[in-house]
Amino acid sequence: MNGQGKEGCSTNREDHYTLPPGCAPACGACPDGPFPLRESQARKKARAERALAPWKDRLEDVLSVPAEDRLGYRDRTALAARWDGRKGWLFGMEGVRQGVPYPLRFQRPRPFVSLADCPVHTPRVRGILKALASGLPPDEPQGSFPLAFVALSGAQCTLIFKSKRDPGDGWLSSAGGDAPASLLVRAGLEGLWVHLHPSAGVRLFAKGGWRLSLGVPRSRDSRGLLYGPGSFSQLLDGLHDRSLAEAREFLRPGPGKAVLDLYCGTGASMVLWQASGAAVLGVEAGGESVECARLNVPGAEILRGTCAERLPQAEFFLGRFRPEERLVYANPPRTGLEPTVAGALTGRLRPARLAYLSCSPGTLSRDLLFLEEGGYQVRRLLPFDFFPRTAAVEVLALLDGPGRGGEAISG
Repeated sequence: MNGQGKEGCSTNREDHYTLPPGCAPACGACPDGPFPLRESQARKKARAERALAPWKDRLEDVLSVPAEDRLGYRDRTALAARWDGRKGWLFGMEGVRQGVPYPLRFQRPRPFVSLADCPVHTPRVRGILKALASGLPPDEPQGSFPLAFVALSGAQCTLIFKSKRDPGDGWLSSAGGDAPASLLVRAGLEGLWVHLHPSAGVRLFAKGGWRLSLGVPRSRDSRGLLYGPGSFSQLLDGLHDRSLAEAREFLRPGPGKAVLDLYCGTGASMVLWQASGAAVLGVEAGGESVECARLNVPGAEILRGTCAERLPQAEFFLGRFRPEERLVYANPPRTGLEPTVAGALTGRLRPARLAYLSCSPGTLSRDLLFLEEGGYQVRRLLPFDFFPRTAAVEVLALLDGPGRGGEAISG
């Protein structure tokens, strides 16, 4: 019978779920959006099982947030900006073509879908987008205000221009009604950045061309950790804390032990290792993340660079400890472990235990096969639903390492 289904989705007699209010059918960003929590978890576990088939017996159930928290959670997003002479500024993405066979739905031309009212975004994100839409100057004539993308990271917002010409800040205090600056602050914005990037596209950010236009350069998350406009951190702090607690329980850091934290981000994991009394070394490529991590984990050693570039320092750090005292935590990007890093983990580093949080079950499977050949044993695989309503599933792999046998770094 007709009625309201879980998570605000309405159901029909065939028990098919429709999208919640505010969702655009052509969006395509939330392929699991129409499904209730239990079915979405089953779909995510099935995806993980297909990628991690050799270890299916060690793959546990998907850990997620309650059904009521699967909307209004996304506080970080990057959206294309388009000026429409009739509708004004639109923020969204290319969608999918409706009414055609699924394999053809992503072929171009694709419709542009406005995500200003996306129910997956937090009220802060929706408020900032609304303030921008009402306050930004028009791009008329075309190219006079060449805004290409808007990137939101919590309370930090970046306007990305495909231009070398700085648009200035005059529009922030424009006369008539509430000034855009006031609207943005009331919506929850703490820092507004202008980023000049003439070739912005697949890569939104360049090293140069940044300017703080309004407010402060860094904000604090719900745990009190600092982050900036380009810092990466998980969206669901509580669920992320659960994954870190599982990693800590498995690694068992403490005095007399060393934790090498690869791809350490802004330092959320390093806080735990340092609090345990263990020696800690973090490695991170992003300059902004490194700056924040050094503030979030005072006294810890954090190196800037790729993990492959910093292997000599990592070997020296762990080499001061016996193999059974060496621990590694890794949270790499979707591409997984760099080949030389994976080789070092099975070669000279050889920790006693490894906790590996992966955002791609496919690359995790590749890396686990390599690690097993090098003497690791997969103990548990814990899937996490860090991106509810999407197809994404992240997996925390807990492995005993070859260092538990007591072999030392030589030479």
